[in-house]
Amino acid sequence: MDNTTTIILTAIVGLVIGFVIAKLLEKGKVSKTVFNAKREADNILKNAKSEGENIKKDKIFQAKEKFLELKGEHEKVIVNKDKKMAEAEKRTRDKESQTSSELAKSKNLNQQLESKLKDVEYKAEFYEKKQSEVEKLHKNQVQQLEVISGLSADDAKTQLIESLKDTAKSDAMAYVQSTLEEAKLTAQQEARKIVINTIQRIGTEEAVENCVSVFNLESDDVKGRIIGREGRNIRALESATGVEIIVDDTPDAIILSCFDSVRREVARLSLHKLVTDGRIHPARIEEVVKKTEKQIEAEIVEIGKRTVIDLGIHGLHPELIKAVGRMKYRSSYGQNLLQHSREVAKLCGVMAAEMGLNAKIAKRAGLLHDIGKVPNTEAEVETPHAILGMQWAEKFGEKPDVCNAIGAHHDEIEMKTLISPIVQVCDAISGARPGARRQVMDSYIQRLKDLEEIAFAFNGVQKAYAIQAGRELRVIVESEKVSDDKAAELSFEISQKIQTDMTYPGQVKVTVIRETRAVNVAK
Repeated sequence: MDNTTTIILTAIVGLVIGFVIAKLLEKGKVSKTVFNAKREADNILKNAKSEGENIKKDKIFQAKEKFLELKGEHEKVIVNKDKKMAEAEKRTRDKESQTSSELAKSKNLNQQLESKLKDVEYKAEFYEKKQSEVEKLHKNQVQQLEVISGLSADDAKTQLIESLKDTAKSDAMAYVQSTLEEAKLTAQQEARKIVINTIQRIGTEEAVENCVSVFNLESDDVKGRIIGREGRNIRALESATGVEIIVDDTPDAIILSCFDSVRREVARLSLHKLVTDGRIHPARIEEVVKKTEKQIEAEIVEIGKRTVIDLGIHGLHPELIKAVGRMKYRSSYGQNLLQHSREVAKLCGVMAAEMGLNAKIAKRAGLLHDIGKVPNTEAEVETPHAILGMQWAEKFGEKPDVCNAIGAHHDEIEMKTLISPIVQVCDAISGARPGARRQVMDSYIQRLKDLEEIAFAFNGVQKAYAIQAGRELRVIVESEKVSDDKAAELSFEISQKIQTDMTYPGQVKVTVIRETRAVNVAK
């Protein structure tokens, strides 16, 4: 029992001691942990303080730098303001000094002007006195001369003016004649060379266009089918095409008459299709005519494109290309307009190249110079074709040189470039050459009569003959009334009168002939 108690007591004491020891150990660990935690906290605080100090120092340094920067900028602004104020003060002082010097100068000038005005007034009075004296002396001399010559001053002055006028007129005509002869000697050879080379290098055709077309038939039996019952087919065809169809006794042929070659071509092609197809009645006629018109429009565009490509012209507006194509179906005095325009374009290109100018622009202006002759509307017909063509060219973006050449080739507007006279000359060459155009006989004869009448309007003209198809006018004058100098003057005046009063292609040469004959009879 005692041993058991002893063991129990020993065990309890051991447990108590173990518990105490455990507590002590645990306390030691806790104290160590707390110590470590305090040490780490101290380290963290120390690091935080050092980082805070560094941040504080950086911020202070940055603040100082910013302050210094703002201070420097502020000082610059102040310095600039001070500089501007100093410059303004300097300008003000300079202006004040300049104003004062100008005032002083103006005072001096005023004084000098006053003195000069006094001198001028004195001299003017002196000159007036001298002038009155001179006038008195002149009057006395004139009176003495009138007494000596037996003429009044006005009569003498009139005679002197007349003699001087005649002398000056003859001298002026002699000078003009010599100047013209000199110009001809220097320029005629080169101009002749350029024109001849240009003409020789261009192949031309004669005018063959007219106002009727002949449609050939295989047999006269087809005529009845074309006419139709009571003429309904031919009326429908004339109404649709605007062409007069003449069916007469001409064997195997029908005549199409119309001034518009486009409509004649539409009628001819439509008739060809109708006869080939065999179905000829009003409804079919209208259908075929509409299709043919579309075909002609496409052909016009194709002709324009082909012409432009053949001439080497690029960048032409589609509307201008269409106008060029329409020229194939127009004629001027029997000359095909497209052929004429192609010819003028080639002539312009060659002549511009010979003169050292831009051949492409000259060729372009030559091709387009007559596009105003193919108007789209009736309102455009009233506008001169040169002006209308120029307006079209401006509308569709052509260069000013080309537009001026188109508008000035008949002198409707002023020529502003060297291309313009080239186009005018080449147009005259193409239109005035033999065989190029057909003119009505009445207008041709009337032009020759007008030439002769212009010559007869001058005094001293005895006979006048228009020869070489109106290219030359020979004038025979009376030798008693017209002197040699007067003959040269008369030739010049007649040429100027023709130039201002008449319209003609090419040039008219005026030759004045003065002949003196002495006739005696030996018996």
